Amino acid sequence: MEQMKEELRQWGAEMANCRLPRWQELPDLELYMDQVISLVDVYLTPFIKPEKHNLLTKSMVNNYVKLGLIPAPKKKRYTKNHVAFLIAITTLKQVLTIPEIKEGILFQGRVEGISQAYDLFCDETEKAVAHIAAMAQGKVVAPDVAPLPVRYFAVRTATTSFANKLLAEKAIQLEMAYLSKINKPDD
Repeated sequence: MEQMKEELRQWGAEMANCRLPRWQELPDLELYMDQVISLVDVYLTPFIKPEKHNLLTKSMVNNYVKLGLIPAPKKKRYTKNHVAFLIAITTLKQVLTIPEIKEGILFQGRVEGISQAYDLFCDETEKAVAHIAAMAQGKVVAPDVAPLPVRYFAVRTATTSFANKLLAEKAIQLEMAYLSKINKPDD
């Protein structure tokens, strides 16, 4: 159990340093789909480990365009808008359905504007991940008691769900490793 606790603490320390690029930090270039997929993978790998599954594929991107989640590329080129949308969609699909994500993105985009909505998403994701990182490290974590505007409820609860899912998956992984170790017959 002590090793499990230490591994969880180390994971929490790693997660505490995870960061998403803000709107101004996203590349202001036109990129091809393969470049966008690689970029999203680089940005999200600290949060979502790709050994579990592909974070983003060409068919996913094409489906998101067909479903109206992201705008169609112009001459097969994608912009920072696409990158921002794909980061948010890839993260949120861990805990929400595609129709829920679409409605949330449409709402936040209209209420806040795309760049502000994206930065809000990044801030909320990082706060939620920092919270579970502290828990994993055994730190006492006080709940956020500041009043929350109703227009932020969905983004706050979705990012909190995402972070809690990450912690639950890590805990289960460590528990399974522990059980396999104690059930292993002595050599």
